[in-house]
Amino acid sequence: MIDAALVPCKTVATTKGDGPAVDVSGASSRVFLLTLEITKIIEQESLDVGVYGSADGATWSAKSIVAFPQKFYCDQAPRLLDLTAHPEVKFVRAHWEVARWGRGTETPMFEFGVTLKEVPADILKEATAEAKAMA
Repeated sequence: MIDAALVPCKTVATTKGDGPAVDVSGASSRVFLLTLEITKIIEQESLDVGVYGSADGATWSAKSIVAFPQKFYCDQAPRLLDLTAHPEVKFVRAHWEVARWGRGTETPMFEFGVTLKEVPADILKEATAEAKAMA
């Protein structure tokens, strides 16, 4: 069961950046729960976080596989990352962009983290059955 940090908790970002590569090739399920948690901000700024995939941990996809909606405030936001349509992806990593406007310092500042947790196959099966029953 994979449970990892794509961006370590309480990372302070003032410029764009990348988290570490996380090996997901050993996952029994190809579906993961991502959680973006923003713990500190300054006003009039934005944070964009996307997750990119790689077959070798060195060359990354040109576009994000999944992205969080743009954020402006402290928040905790979940997102599903479904890699079943991307069988070549063996590694994932987060990339973030920050922007600032308005009065005060021109340097943005976000304190945040992104976690990745594998969704167990039995839970996926149960959720899929419930969704079909409701349709």
